[in-house]
Amino acid sequence: MSVRITVPCTRAQGEAVATSGDLFPDSPNPPVLVADEPDEAKPEEWLLHAYFEHEPTGHEIATLTSLGNGPPRFEQLGEDDWVTMSQAGLQPIRAGRFTVHTPTYPPEPERINFEIDASLAFGTGQHATTSGCLEALDKLEREGTRLRNIADIGTGTGLLAFAALKLWPEAKCIATDIDPVAVEVARDNAAINGVKLGHGSGELLLAVADGMDSPMLAARAPFDLIIANILAGPLIELAPDFTKALAPSGTVILAGLLDTQAEGVIAAYRDLGLTLAKRGSGEWPCWYLRPRPPRRSASILLR
Repeated sequence: MSVRITVPCTRAQGEAVATSGDLFPDSPNPPVLVADEPDEAKPEEWLLHAYFEHEPTGHEIATLTSLGNGPPRFEQLGEDDWVTMSQAGLQPIRAGRFTVHTPTYPPEPERINFEIDASLAFGTGQHATTSGCLEALDKLEREGTRLRNIADIGTGTGLLAFAALKLWPEAKCIATDIDPVAVEVARDNAAINGVKLGHGSGELLLAVADGMDSPMLAARAPFDLIIANILAGPLIELAPDFTKALAPSGTVILAGLLDTQAEGVIAAYRDLGLTLAKRGSGEWPCWYLRPRPPRRSASILLR
């Protein structure tokens, strides 16, 4: 049995779903969640759709209802229709040179295309934080930044790591996530998108890790670029580890935090010697941080 449940929500509630982690930890087969804006004239009135392959339990329905602000609407779907319908609302996302699309849509000519299926892992490109990170990577490469060693922390679907390797094909890249399911999803997506897995240049290494707590990350450090599209709390907690793992001329790109949360996050990194180099735009901006350059000491010439 396939069921779609739709719950009215605000824009903020819909966008928050993409960064809320595992919303159904006790469900052996959690639903696919899709949030959309059905009426452009009402930008704050969104809908949250949940696609179930089974009859939803009372607990699952209650959890879903709590994510929105109205009563749920139930629809029975055909057995072969639910996956297609769950992705029908996911329009291709264009960010910089990248286009991210589901299997429902074909790749676009003369762009860097990634096919990302709706899945248990976040990072399909639909959320502003993910598309903002894609734009940030695109700008870094256009500015002439050269990268040899990249880490994508909290990779989700693997999308940002894939994009980095497309822009810097000679670099090494490691992508990690605390969720083993996300790492397997990223592995599948790598195969779909022709991303080579391995330890060498131009290859992606995948690993399960809680933040920077991984021997693989320790062996790869220091990194030219660390990109983390997660939440404000973990970004603050990881500030010491990110700072230690960053090369002297490296860059940290932080995302997943609202503009209103930025002050506390940036302060945690500033206290450790990093400085804000640039900020993105919008409600969910990316933040670029780099090590503070050493202060030049004055010299005295004795004659």
